[in-house]
Amino acid sequence: MLRILGRTSSINVRKVLWVCEELGIAHSREDWGSGFRSTREAEFLKLNPRALIPVVVDGETILTESNAICRYLATRYGNGALFPDDPVKRAEVEAWMDWMIADLNGSWRYAVQALVRKRPGFDNPAEVQRSTSEWNGLMAVFDAQLETTGEYLCGEFSLADIVMGLATHRWQQAPIARVNLPRVTRYAEGLRRRSAGARFMGPDFD
Repeated sequence: MLRILGRTSSINVRKVLWVCEELGIAHSREDWGSGFRSTREAEFLKLNPRALIPVVVDGETILTESNAICRYLATRYGNGALFPDDPVKRAEVEAWMDWMIADLNGSWRYAVQALVRKRPGFDNPAEVQRSTSEWNGLMAVFDAQLETTGEYLCGEFSLADIVMGLATHRWQQAPIARVNLPRVTRYAEGLRRRSAGARFMGPDFD
């Protein structure tokens, strides 16, 4: 059985859990990270010296980095679901996954730390405004793209929708002044009609 280390309040852990639910992968989960067992414990550091969640243990295989884990699980257990075999279609899915990590994640970092996590040192109003403005701007880019993609980003439901669905949920839940993006709203509503979407894009998570 797959072993997943990480708290469900983590957006990156929920990516992995959503993939497991979509593919019917049997797994167990252990609470590690903020508010639970410290990722600085020797037991965890042996699995991931960077002390970050999630970590997945699949037999003798140890996996880190949420997007890499999602790709692995879909490739090994998906039989073509979530992650297309066609190289062009696969690249489209990976492009959205990488954009979320490289651009969107960076835009929200300060605002989330200041307004959601309330971390010491993240108390500069100008930086909060900059982060919020950049975040809204990128979500507007995403909204424009949804005009051409339909219900899902890459034709069929894929890893791209899991990653971007959770990112969209974070934007919707954040205590910021959001711009009106109707296509983003419809996209999120559609994902929440899936059982895993309803669970992992629910009100208990940011």
